[in-house]
Amino acid sequence: GYAVAKATSGEEALARLGTGLKPNLLITDIHMPGMNGIELIRQVRAMPGFQFTPILVVTTESQQARRDEARAAKATGWLVKPVQPDDLLKVVKQILPNG
Repeated sequence: GYAVAKATSGEEALARLGTGLKPNLLITDIHMPGMNGIELIRQVRAMPGFQFTPILVVTTESQQARRDEARAAKATGWLVKPVQPDDLLKVVKQILPNG
């Protein structure tokens, strides 16, 4: 029941956001081609209008240092793969209760 827009890299995501895409929630991995997810979060947070957009990290990374780095970049939440679809939907519904 959610409209989904995809990007194959952090750079593509930034370009799409810069041309008017305004998601209610952004989901990223840490490991992506080119720009990593932490840098994507930092750059999205620096864009006008995206300071409060929820950003969820879904990744294989489970180290506390990486979580702290994401939190410092202002990620909203963190899930460790593998994530079951129902579990992801529960988190999305918590982040976007009216979405």
